[in-house]
Amino acid sequence: MTAEQAEQAAADRDARRVPVRRLTVLYDAECSLCRFLRARLSRQPQLVPLEFVPAASAEARARFPGLDHRATLDEITVVGDAGQVYRGAAAWIVVLWALREHRPLSHRLSTPAGAKLARAAVLAATKWRGAQGGAGWGGGVYRRGDGWSYDPHRGWSYAPPTCADGACSTR
Repeated sequence: MTAEQAEQAAADRDARRVPVRRLTVLYDAECSLCRFLRARLSRQPQLVPLEFVPAASAEARARFPGLDHRATLDEITVVGDAGQVYRGAAAWIVVLWALREHRPLSHRLSTPAGAKLARAAVLAATKWRGAQGGAGWGGGVYRRGDGWSYDPHRGWSYAPPTCADGACSTR
């Protein structure tokens, strides 16, 4: 990253220019861990209001037509009220930033060393979710990013990406 790019990136995060007044957290409503965290986070005192919307739902697609909605099922995605999009570790950090009791932790995790820790936590949660893909994951629908999903009552199904959800192949 050039010095000019770093300066522009820092300017883009200037809270005085682009204040964040609300965050929308897109979560996998079929994932037991995601539902647990959604319930836990919604009970926390919030400095910035968090709104929870099931990932890839009709509401999410209507509100955020430019997002890759298949990808939002694979990793947490947070959208700011001014269009900011955070994914993975950055999404978790911004969610912590919105919570009164966890804002100091979010500042520590936003450092280079803290970002490694945040990424490791996200990878651990992803690994746990992946391990839950077999028997005993809570009985919900398991979705993969490539379009395949497994419903314990209906079996495997495939829904190819469409251009409407921003996942068209350009090759």
